Amino acid sequence: MAEKPKCERCGKDAIGRQSLGFCVSYVCQDHADSALLALKPGETQAYEYCYLERFDTTDH
Repeated sequence: MAEKPKCERCGKDAIGRQSLGFCVSYVCQDHADSALLALKPGETQAYEYCYLERFDTTDH
């Protein structure tokens, strides 16, 4: 099983991945864009130059 991604800014567990233009980063709750925070776990959103992916937090 792969290791869970960490926030690239502080090292906490990442809640998702956000791509704003050409910059892609894994982010925690504290550093996520408000649009990413608005997504439900497992949801993605893409428009123009932005891609937001909220990780599914359920463990199977």
